[in-house]
Amino acid sequence: MKRELAAAVRDLASYMRSLDEDLAEVPPRPAADLPAGGERRPDAISALAGQVRSCRKCGLGYARLNAVFGAGSHKARIVFVGEGPGFQEDHQGEPFVGRSGQLLDKIMDTVLGLKRADVYIANIVKCHPMKNPETPEAHGNDRPPTQEEISACRPYLDEQLRFIRPACIVTLGSVPTKVLLNADKGVSLMRGRWYDYPVDLFGPGHPIKVMPTYHPAALLRNPNLKRDTWEDMKMVRAFLETGRIN
Repeated sequence: MKRELAAAVRDLASYMRSLDEDLAEVPPRPAADLPAGGERRPDAISALAGQVRSCRKCGLGYARLNAVFGAGSHKARIVFVGEGPGFQEDHQGEPFVGRSGQLLDKIMDTVLGLKRADVYIANIVKCHPMKNPETPEAHGNDRPPTQEEISACRPYLDEQLRFIRPACIVTLGSVPTKVLLNADKGVSLMRGRWYDYPVDLFGPGHPIKVMPTYHPAALLRNPNLKRDTWEDMKMVRAFLETGRIN
């Protein structure tokens, strides 16, 4: 597994050097053109995290080992949103800590010039959806969240976005793409272009921009998807640098 991850990272670095040699020197990013918001109170996001830890709105809350609220900067200009916690995340209580998370870290560093501490990472659901909730110690026990589970957890994500006030969201995979954009198409048909987040969190005229792309796990399974993902991330980088959609 380490060899596969290392190969993916080498391919990433090689491809980006051949495509755009100036990626090694990421220029300073201008301030985002964002709506003025109220003060970010740390106690507000802490209280929300406490609600998630005690949540029993669906069956996931009774089977999980740890709720995975999210992690990163509360002043991030970009929020990555995945489907839900897996085995490693359920055990550690942090999002994207397995092989997929390692690859996501490399993509952020190489293409965007950002570290995990610079962004925010969350999921559509905060608890591990398991095929058999009675065996949380079993590997290969993951499943997609149900619509009921998504509906129960969705308000938490919108409150996180309202607090962080990001310039853009990157959805990782088909599930978060469909959920956040109210779409019926998968990520392969949605990626490569910007969308407006259809939930009005900050008032008219201030939509959060959304870029769908493949989940890092998909890149580990199918290296042919890497080129499209790098192109998506270059569009994100250009937006963060200029505040404009090209």
